[in-house]
Amino acid sequence: MNRWLALAPLVVLLALGGLFGLYALNRNPQVQPEAMVGKPVPNLTLPTLAEGQPVPLREAAAEGPMLVNFFASWCAPCEIEHPVLMQMKAERVRLVGIAYKDAPQNTQAFLIRLGDPFSEILVDRDGRAGIEFGVTGVPETYVVGRDGVIIAKHTGPLTLEAARALAARAR
Repeated sequence: MNRWLALAPLVVLLALGGLFGLYALNRNPQVQPEAMVGKPVPNLTLPTLAEGQPVPLREAAAEGPMLVNFFASWCAPCEIEHPVLMQMKAERVRLVGIAYKDAPQNTQAFLIRLGDPFSEILVDRDGRAGIEFGVTGVPETYVVGRDGVIIAKHTGPLTLEAARALAARAR
């Protein structure tokens, strides 16, 4: 019995070392969730969902402040946040949607089923725009000011309160 009691601290120490090691292996210290905040919108041109016309993102930003929402039809949290986006449309918030790594026909079906909250829908089929923005997963929403600078970022599904706070920062 005394021998097992003497080994208990060693067992606890090994278990803690294993937990910390697993945490360190699954964590990327290079990921900076808000790396683009305070920087200009990436100089990208993306096709529209409807006609495939190329739209330079910086030109879209020049039209005034906006929320840029990365979403996908295959994303369950995107479906959860969709009613909030529809409410933002009703409150006349300018939303630009970027369909992230999604087939255009799937994106169209998703928007037909749930409604289209976006003033413009762009397609990021290969994920390049997501990389340039620093997207870590969908949904993600960025606030872009009138000057084309990213003001804030929200990761995950928007709540109505968070969406209104982001919209207030865009004005």
